[in-house]
Amino acid sequence: MNRWFSVTTEALSTRSASAAGPWRLTLVTDPDDCNLACAMCPCGAARARGEPRTPPRRMAPALALGVLEERRGSPLRELIPSTMGEPLLWPALPDLLARAAALGIRGNVTTNGTFPGRGAAGWAEVLVPACRDVKVSWNGATAATAAAVMPGLDLEAAVEGVRALVAARDRHAARGGARCSVSFQVTAREDNVAELPGIVRLAARLGVDRVKLNQLQVRSPDLAPLSLRRSPEAIARWNAAARAVREAAAEALSIHGRAPALEHAVELAPDPAAPAPRGPCPFAGREAWIHPDGRLAPCPHPAAAAGELGDFGSVAEAPLGALWAAPAFQAFVAPGPGGHPVHPVCDGCAFRRPGGA
Repeated sequence: MNRWFSVTTEALSTRSASAAGPWRLTLVTDPDDCNLACAMCPCGAARARGEPRTPPRRMAPALALGVLEERRGSPLRELIPSTMGEPLLWPALPDLLARAAALGIRGNVTTNGTFPGRGAAGWAEVLVPACRDVKVSWNGATAATAAAVMPGLDLEAAVEGVRALVAARDRHAARGGARCSVSFQVTAREDNVAELPGIVRLAARLGVDRVKLNQLQVRSPDLAPLSLRRSPEAIARWNAAARAVREAAAEALSIHGRAPALEHAVELAPDPAAPAPRGPCPFAGREAWIHPDGRLAPCPHPAAAAGELGDFGSVAEAPLGALWAAPAFQAFVAPGPGGHPVHPVCDGCAFRRPGGA
């Protein structure tokens, strides 16, 4: 099984569990569709090898829209289209976001910054009115590093795309619309750690609201040398970068009068054999994941996608509300003494660490 993670972990994930249903829902719409070839993503790695998954997994639009309709009047407040693959390549995304907005549900979208099809300005008109946050995957301050981490990316074009997105954000807010934040989502690795402060400075110049830093998930042996958690020396490089990132934000504030908010820009415990203690699960009983075939999962862990945490049914066969309330699902998400489900996978889950996985 591929050991990969992709998730939006934020303070909002600490919302209380609800028996009435999830407050946030991730629809894994098109995890095998992308136009880049990033080795850290299963979809991109397969494309880089010339072995894309055939046929690609894609959620039927009627299934996605049906789930939204069934959740009318429920605690659901936020919708995340696929965080694996490129959600802007799923043809029904504009309709899905528009329907969610009509139901009072705001989008939370992560894109690779290429804005395929409509271009940045066209996509901004779709995303900004419907979303609470749009995250752009951003992994370099120089063109060479950005393209090395995300093969196929044109950094100059990506910068212009963010300018268009930020301008649309400001226009929409000036007209009285709800403000959609624009974020950089960064995967910290050995090959971009020196550029992390530069990414923050670029974000400040562009008017980006937030820079969210995630650690690389080592899903295959070839990624292990890039992890900043693999050794005391690598951790020391990350810790120095985290301090430099905070200094860059403070510098931007003094120069521009504004600076992006920083997320996860904190030092790690210096010994990889003694990481920070794990806390409670931020997802179980609060959020839900629906996979392309309709299967319900309680969290973003790959074991959940593979069905190793249990069979919780499919929205292709029963309403999400019924699956959520079913004894099997409620028994799984019930927290044990550590504030997480009682399961061996959950016992060692990295999402339970401060800063998430």
